[in-house]
Amino acid sequence: MADDKDVLRDVWFGRIPTSFTLYQDEITEREADPYYLLLPRVSYLTLVTDKVKKHFQKVMKQEDMGEMWLEYEGTSLKWHYPIGLLFDLHASNTALPWNITVHFQNFPEKDLLHCTSNYVIEAHFMSCIKEADVLKHKGQVINEMQKKDHKQLWMGLQNDKFDQFWAINRKLMEYSVEEGGFRYIPFRIYQTTSDRPFIQKLFRPVTAEGQTHTLGDLLKEMFSAAVTPNDGEKKYQVVIHGIEPVLETPLQWLSEHLSYPDNFLHISVIPMPTD
Repeated sequence: MADDKDVLRDVWFGRIPTSFTLYQDEITEREADPYYLLLPRVSYLTLVTDKVKKHFQKVMKQEDMGEMWLEYEGTSLKWHYPIGLLFDLHASNTALPWNITVHFQNFPEKDLLHCTSNYVIEAHFMSCIKEADVLKHKGQVINEMQKKDHKQLWMGLQNDKFDQFWAINRKLMEYSVEEGGFRYIPFRIYQTTSDRPFIQKLFRPVTAEGQTHTLGDLLKEMFSAAVTPNDGEKKYQVVIHGIEPVLETPLQWLSEHLSYPDNFLHISVIPMPTD
């Protein structure tokens, strides 16, 4: 892959200042102060919120504590989506800190998956990486790795170790010069205004004639309303890792540098703020 290591580091070390407040109807023995954290964009909520749980445990009885779940302005936050994606999708035009509400009762079974341990997160994460590699290399790279390499990817994410993670992940980003890129780009496009969880289809980084596909090309084919016509008004923001990449950016470069650790490009398409 093209080695823009500074970009990879900036993506990895992106943080979101967050305030966690206990839901007002939770039963407590005394008032619970908010808890503040800098959340890593590339991680998962259930992987980095143990301290939040312990903080609120101090003011609650054990019998009043079910499985912790998190909500922002009435939306249950899916732990299996990366944190940065959740923020971009639901809160990117709000003032910081991100105000998340903490619940221990009335788990929303219809909206959220249960997450009983880190093994559940690891299984989901590795499943995504394997799916991405099937798209990129027919699964050959991930299948040729040893079990300890798979573990190193997971431990690198879990322990926030950039070098440990990328020592293995760089192999998943390689391709031959003849190929000119991956077979297909692993991507998902999300909208808050759709009942569909996300758009995911096969899309190559280059055309049959060898022309480079851009982010704009992808959007035109998958969600054309996100591309502003030359004489039209901009209706949507297209956000990856909190930024709006120019639509002329090559898709292959984006896949190598702005994918989340699960090797997917998670693209949020959000309506322009009205105020």
